[in-house]
Amino acid sequence: MRNLFKTEQKGRSMIEMLGVLAIIGVLSVGGISGYSKAMAKFKLTKAQDQISMLLINIRTAFSGSPSYEGLTNQTAVQLNIVPGDMLPGGIGNYSNVGTSDGILNAFGGNVKISNSGATNSGAYFIITYYGLGKETCTSLASSDWGSDGMVSIKVNSNTHTVGTDTLPISAITAVNECNQGGPGNTIEWTYY
Repeated sequence: MRNLFKTEQKGRSMIEMLGVLAIIGVLSVGGISGYSKAMAKFKLTKAQDQISMLLINIRTAFSGSPSYEGLTNQTAVQLNIVPGDMLPGGIGNYSNVGTSDGILNAFGGNVKISNSGATNSGAYFIITYYGLGKETCTSLASSDWGSDGMVSIKVNSNTHTVGTDTLPISAITAVNECNQGGPGNTIEWTYY
């Protein structure tokens, strides 16, 4: 019969196991942080793509019309202006779309598409994004959506108009105006 001495025993000590768990924990926290940043960047890019598609689709759908009269969320969905990823139920689902809700931006806030609220409302269309965080609001408000046809941009309660202000607004101006905590910022773009 053979006796096992302490030097011949197999297995891991509790300290070694705690060290391994600590390393796994540090790597997990780093991975979650990186994932969160990547998702925020993805949503911002998706929101930018959605706005660009809305602009193109609205102009295409109304290219033969003398005005944007009657443009609402409901008509935008019926005319297939709204990308499918902005509709909770997918393309063709009108049941959740009212005149001012039912279309969602990449951050889960409502989107309103209309031709009302502007001077000579039939000649203009408005895209409003609600529920934006400060960083997202700053980035979207200071992005150049093509100044061709842009009449104004309103960030929360501050309106900037072509001819009076430089559009798009500067990043510093956007930082100062996107001042609502949490997802409380709103941006309204008006185009002709």
